[in-house]
Amino acid sequence: MAWFDDTYTFDKPSLTIAHITDCHLFADRTGEYFSVNTADHFEQALAHMATQQLDCVIFGGDLTQDHSLESYLLFKELIISSDLTCPVFWLPGNHDDIALFNQISDGQIKSAKHVIANGIELLLINSKGITPAGWVTDTHLDEITQCLIQSSNSKVIFCHHNPLPINGYLDKHMLENGPQLLNVLVNSDRVNAMFYGHVHNEYEQSFRGLNILSTPASSVQFKKHSSQWLQQNCGAAYRMLYIVSKQDKISIRTEVVWLNE
Repeated sequence: MAWFDDTYTFDKPSLTIAHITDCHLFADRTGEYFSVNTADHFEQALAHMATQQLDCVIFGGDLTQDHSLESYLLFKELIISSDLTCPVFWLPGNHDDIALFNQISDGQIKSAKHVIANGIELLLINSKGITPAGWVTDTHLDEITQCLIQSSNSKVIFCHHNPLPINGYLDKHMLENGPQLLNVLVNSDRVNAMFYGHVHNEYEQSFRGLNILSTPASSVQFKKHSSQWLQQNCGAAYRMLYIVSKQDKISIRTEVVWLNE
C-alpha cells in the first residue's frame, strides 16, 4: 500500500485539531527523559485535549525513547484510558519504528496518512531517514506531488523534522532535503501551512510565503537558539489548529497550549 492510500474522511467544512508530538515514552511508565516523567506529561496533555471538542489529534512523531514495543503499548494504553474520544493519527519521528506503530493502529488510533474534509486535506508525511536527520525519499516526494495535484482542495502538511534551520543544536538533525520538499509544496499552490515537531520548542518561519510552524514537545523543551543541547522542563505542551474552508479557501487559526501557564 502506498503511503497516502489509507484515507479518513470527515463530512464537514471545518476541523478542530490538536497537534501533539515528541512524548518520548519508555517501557516503564515511571521512565524519565532529562528528569521529566514523559508518561505523566503525555497523560496531562491528553486530559486537557479531551476538554477541547476535537475532531482529531495528529501525533507528530518520537513516540518512544527506548525503542521498545512496550513504549508503544503504553502510548495506546494512555490514549484509551483518557477521556479523549476522537481519532488519533500518527506520523513517524526519527526514534520511531513504523512497524510497531502499525501494531497499535486499530480502534481509536488510525493508520491513515490522508485526512479529508470538505475543502480541506491533511497530509501526514514520512520524514524518517536512516540517521536522526530527516530525509524524504524520491518515491515519497512523487507520492506527495500526486496527492497535492489530485484535488483542488487546500492542503495542510504535517511532518516530524524541521525543514528549515532553527539556529539551534537540532539543526544537525534537520530534514536534509527540506528545501526540496518545500519547493514541491509551494509549487503546487495548494498548501496553506506546514506543521512539524522534533525541535522541542515553538518556532514560526516562512518559505516563499508558506507558513511553517513547530509544535513544542509534550515531554521536555530544548532551549531556543542555542548551539548546545540544553533541556528545559516547561511542562507539557501541544498546538491547537482551527481550520475552516469557505469559498475554495481555508483559514487556519492556531495557538500553542502550555499546561504550566
